[in-house]
Amino acid sequence: MVFDVGETLVDETRLWAELARRAGVTPFTLTAVLGSLIARGEDHRQIWDILGCERPDTTVVVERDDLYPDALECLAAVRTAGLTVGIAGNQPEGAEDQLLALGFTADFLASSTRWGVAKPSVEFFERVLVSAHCPAPAVLYVGDRLDNDVLPARAVGMRTALLRRGPWGYLHSRAPEAHLADLRLDSLTQLSRLVTG
Repeated sequence: MVFDVGETLVDETRLWAELARRAGVTPFTLTAVLGSLIARGEDHRQIWDILGCERPDTTVVVERDDLYPDALECLAAVRTAGLTVGIAGNQPEGAEDQLLALGFTADFLASSTRWGVAKPSVEFFERVLVSAHCPAPAVLYVGDRLDNDVLPARAVGMRTALLRRGPWGYLHSRAPEAHLADLRLDSLTQLSRLVTG
């Protein structure tokens, strides 16, 4: 089982609030613009053009309070069930070390920055398969987005779980393509119960 990071294991609310502060807008404004881009299926990075500024240079260290309450428990349940655990997402430099420091244990932990390739590219998911040492149909990729997680993971033959949390998760769970996910989850606690059940 391989897990995305942002809005799957880590609640990015504090990161977005800090970006808003540094951009000189309220968090409400930033999240409203972000939500409208997601709802229209547009690239969320257009937010800076809409706000009329460069993306603020910010490094936010992930803290324990940023973790979703079910994240560590779920990874532990998957490991206890004897399954390979991977963590791989579009993350900046240092994210892997931050996750390890917060208690995440995995058979492999990777970021787009370290690999030099980002989701939704096929190469990213091929790297996941190489790291997992499993054939694609034996891998379940868990994420909150259709465009970055479910659809590209399916394209290389993986099974997928769409997690309904965070802005993408809520909006994408209502899209027609949501039925393409092998599992649709409201929490990682549901996944923990499935593997220990």
